[in-house]
Order: sequence, then structure tokens, then C-alpha cells
Amino acid sequence: MLLRLSRFIHLLPLGEDRVLVIDAISHVRLAVNNEIADIIRRFATPAEVPVPSEGLLAGLIQRGILTDKTPEAEIDHVAGLLRPYHGRDPEEMLERFRRGAKEGVQPYFAAGTALKPEDFAGDKQKLELLLFGDCDVQMESDFLRREAARRGIDLSVAASFVDDTRLAGEHSHDAIIIGALEARYTIAGSMEAEPHAAFIAAAKKILDGLRQHTARPILIDNLPEPTLQPMGLAERGSRGHRNRFRAANLALADLVENYADVHVVDIAATLGAAGAERLLDDGLVAFAHFGSPGWMLQRSESEKAAVHNLFPDVAPLAESVDGDPYLREAVTARAHMDAVLAALGVNRKKCVIVDLDGLLWPGVLAETGKPFGWSLNVSGPYSYIGLYFGLHEALLTLKQRGILLACVSKNDEAIVRELWKYESQYNLVRLLTPDDFVTWRVNWHDKVENIRSIADELGLALETFLFLDDNPVERDRVRQRLPEVEVWGENLYALRRQLLSDPRLQSPGVTPESAGRTALAKAQLGRQKARSKSVSEADFLATLGVETRILPLAPADVARVVELFQRTSQFNTSGVKYSAAELDVLLRDPSARLFVAHVKDRFGDHGLVGAAVILGGDIAGLVLSCRVLGMGVEHEFLRRIVEAMSRDHQQLSGRIIETARNIPVRNIYRDHGFALDAGLWRRALKQAVPT
Repeated sequence: MLLRLSRFIHLLPLGEDRVLVIDAISHVRLAVNNEIADIIRRFATPAEVPVPSEGLLAGLIQRGILTDKTPEAEIDHVAGLLRPYHGRDPEEMLERFRRGAKEGVQPYFAAGTALKPEDFAGDKQKLELLLFGDCDVQMESDFLRREAARRGIDLSVAASFVDDTRLAGEHSHDAIIIGALEARYTIAGSMEAEPHAAFIAAAKKILDGLRQHTARPILIDNLPEPTLQPMGLAERGSRGHRNRFRAANLALADLVENYADVHVVDIAATLGAAGAERLLDDGLVAFAHFGSPGWMLQRSESEKAAVHNLFPDVAPLAESVDGDPYLREAVTARAHMDAVLAALGVNRKKCVIVDLDGLLWPGVLAETGKPFGWSLNVSGPYSYIGLYFGLHEALLTLKQRGILLACVSKNDEAIVRELWKYESQYNLVRLLTPDDFVTWRVNWHDKVENIRSIADELGLALETFLFLDDNPVERDRVRQRLPEVEVWGENLYALRRQLLSDPRLQSPGVTPESAGRTALAKAQLGRQKARSKSVSEADFLATLGVETRILPLAPADVARVVELFQRTSQFNTSGVKYSAAELDVLLRDPSARLFVAHVKDRFGDHGLVGAAVILGGDIAGLVLSCRVLGMGVEHEFLRRIVEAMSRDHQQLSGRIIETARNIPVRNIYRDHGFALDAGLWRRALKQAVPT
């Protein structure tokens, strides 16, 4: 293809390996390094290149910096982009277009590093964030992008101020982050009975404003806890300076409970864990600014005119932040990306496979004779043995979150079962037992093959597994032969914190179905064994005693339906992942119908396993948990939907958007009398006779 530099792109050198790329039409501003700038300049003269499918050139084309269009065709293309914004006010037309194309922060907040060629890697998952706030989140924009890149994500960020909520209706996005609100300044000096009332009112205003434009997940920062007390020891009671901000954070946590898919990012805990004195400037400039001390190292020289161009040496300040003026941004970017990935369910893990000897207990069980040699006359529970108790407790917590636990160990299974016992002095609530594992492979086989076997048995993709092993040889073997599986175990001292804080092991909420997922999975494995012993599939299904209830979606079940749409990849017609806020809106929409399926059989209650979203007469989303596939539930579910819709519709339609994993769902409409017409499956409905 013949590639050239867009006629609307200008390059402005900023020095120190930074060049600003500006789009004269969209006003998108990107800082790139000299290497990228030199590549861009080469296309001032059109050059023939292979068609790029990914990488730097593809990224530059995507952003409109390079184009394969002639100058005339490019003008026509831009005119076509602007035409939908046409109105009587050309300036307003351009402004609306630019807000949709916006990337980066407000011009005042110019911190950040230049883009490098590796930032344009084409194999990264793409996410778009909107940031609303002042310096705290605006200065963090580039650090969010870098933190996302470290996790294999190509992140695009657009930022504005909190009064600009309509941007959420004009710019595409996957999630929103709201920084610390300016109303925080009223907390320190307020004489109100609730000093945080204005802050909570401001939070409610922006949440209400955003929810008028978007149903995507919203993450709102709580307030850092002050490092100073204005009156020192005399700060007493709940109205003391620190406690005012603590109360504001509690009130904010209560406020977001009134909104679907809104979550608090605990900035107070994040900064406290990293050392708040280095990251908050209330010890430097003001009691409630809550900026970064490092920002003083980033100021323009022109601002020294305010102090007669006289200012103390900043070397001691630089030393206090380890010479990194952006220390605060890097710390908060990690917390924000953790929250975004957890809220969106990006790369979520469904099963943790653990080794036994050396990980769940010290040494080899067959040699020590029992997991631990502990009693209170030897030590307290938080001595050396506390490391292992802590790992057990963390894994049990993951089980409560709905993550399955499995076991792979090179061992004699009979010996392990005989010796894996605890005496009466142990707190069994904190300790794993064999019953906590949905399945295990305790044998002398290769661990790689055992992990593959567990994945096949559970019907889960390898990328949804996390494997823990203290043996570096076993870890390396799994990483080489099963690169899709995440592997941990290098540092047992960090393992508990990793398990409890990694966003891939979290979800926005815990439903009864997720908390009971181990029991559900065990019941499913029981069904599989019964199926293998049956003479025929019909005989097996006849013995199951399947009961299916189809009901309208109730508000109490929204969290479970969100989980279904987020996690289901096989029986999923469209791949749409509805958020709680979107479902809340649909529940109030008289033209929308939302159905759920509850299933149980002789092995147990599957719970809520299916959901359908119907807009008008179109099935926009249909999902069913893989654990009930092959039991006839999918056919009963769709049959009952058709029956219900026949009461007030003459036609029902649905679409199958093919993905790599949804093969089981592709014939569901065909099998129920739907006909394919221009990519849409349609079925005429026989009107029900009123009774």
C-alpha cells in the first residue's frame, strides 16, 4: 500500500526525546519519542509498504497520523466524518467531533512519557477509559497507560473535569474513573453536623450525571487519610481532622450501594500501604489538597515569579520521593488498573490448582507424618506456622469468591488421604481439607498432563487456571509446556497477598451461585460419572429428574445475570457483556423482556444458570451456563421464551455472533424453527389464544 503523512498532522519537538503529534482537525495530541517521530516524518513523501496488520504502522494509521488516502480522498473522508455533526454553528460542530475523538488529558496536565514503538504492539487487548477529575487523575493518565501495557493491554485514555459528564455520552469507553472531588476542601473546616455532606452531595451529582449518559462501570476514588492533624493531640472524637475524612469515606461507600456497577477505589489504603508521607502533600502545602509532594518537582520555572524567583533547594524533597517525581502516579495507576480489570472481568481466573508438599505444609507429608507439628505450647498461631495458615485461609477465601480449587501433587494418594488430618487444637475454619477441592490428581504422573486432565474434566480453558508450586523445576515445566496457565510460587512470603489482591481473582460481587460454585462443580462431575455409566444418553437424562423454571428477571438476581454474561463463553449467542447498570435500565424499559432459567436435578440445585435479554422482538443476548448443556435445558429455555413472546409479538429474531468458543450455541435457533435471513435468525410466532 502507498502510505503518507496525513495533511492534518503536525509535529512539534518538545526536547528530551519528546515530540508532540497534533491533529489539526480532532486536536488529538500524542507525545512520541524521536524514533517514532522520525518514522512519521519519512512518510512526508509517500512510500510503498506492505499492508500492516499490527504494530507501529497499523497504530499510526488507526490514529489517522498516516493514511493510504490521496490528499483529495482524505479531505472527502474528513468531510464525511464531520457531516453527522453538521449544524448552524461550525465551531460547535468541530467541538462535538473533537470530544468524540479525544485522547489524553487537559492541556494543563502535560506530565507523562513519550510513546515508544513497543507501545504499538498489535496483539494487546484494547480498553478505553474516561477520567473525570483534577490533577490527581489527570496527571496519572500516562501512568495508567504504562501500567496497562505491563499487563498486555493497549489502553486509551480521555480525561475531562467532573462537570463535563456529557463526555460519557459522546466518547466511547469501557469504564470510568472519578478522582478526588473538589468538595473535599469543605470537610476540614465545615461546621455542619456532617462535615462531609457537601462532598457526598458532589459525588451523588456526578454519579447521577454520568448515569444519564452511560451504563458502563464507574470507579470513584475515596479520599486519602491526612498524614497531619492541624491541632495535634487535641484532635479528639469523631469530629477530629482525620476522622472527618474517614467518615467521608464511609459515607461514600454507603452512597455507591445505591448505584449499579459503581465501585469505590480505596486510595486511602493504597497510599497508606505505600507510605503516605511520601505520596501526600498535606505536610507540604495544604490540609486537604491531597496532591503529590513530587508535583513540586514538576513545576514550570515561570511559576517562580510568584516567589520572586527565590525558592529553597529541592534536593531534599527529591530524596524523600526516591528521586521519582511521579511516584504517586505509579502507585495509584496500579490501584486503578486493578479496579478496572476486576470490574470488567478481564482475564479472570476460574480455578487455582495447588501443589501440596512444601506449599500447603512444610516438607513432604509422607516423611513428616502430618501436615504440621503445632500446638500452643510450641508457638502461637502467628509464628512460623502462620505463613501456612495464612495461605490456607487465602485459598479458602478464593473459594468463597467462587473460584474453584484443585490439587496436583506427585504423591501416593492413599498416604495423603490417610495423613491429611488435623488435631483438635487447630482452627479448622482457617484450614483446607480434601473436601475443599473440586477435583485432584495425586499421583506420580507428569504435572503438565495432570493439569490438562483437570482442564478437560472441568471444561475450562487453560487460560482460566492459576497453578501454585514451590518447586522451580515444576513451575518452569508448566510455563514452557502450558504457556496459557498462570504460574506462581517463587515467593511464598508474597503469595497470600497476591492471591487476595490480584484483580483476576476478584469479581464486582459475590452471588449465592458463585459462593457455592465448588458444590455445583462437584455435582456436575457426579453427573458426568453417571452419564458414563448409563447405557444411553436418553437413559441418563431420564434418571436426572431435571426441573427447569423460567422466570422474569428479578432485581435481586441482577448480579448473578451480570456474572453469567461476563463468564459464559460457550453458550453465548452474541458475546454481549451486560453491566448491572444496563440491566437496571432494561428492567424499567417496558419494551424489554428479561428472562432467567433456574435448574435443579437429583444431584443438586444448579441455581440461576440462564438469561435472555429481548429488546422489542429481538433476542439481543442469550446465555446458559455450560454445566447444564446437554441436559435439554437450552431447548426448554428457548421454547418457553418463544411461548412467552407469542402473547404480544408476531415475530421473534436473534443473531449468532460467532466466537472461537461459542460452537455449542450456533444451531440453537435453527433447531427451533428460526430461518436465517440476511444474517439474522427469524421466526414467525403463532399468536396465543387469550384464555
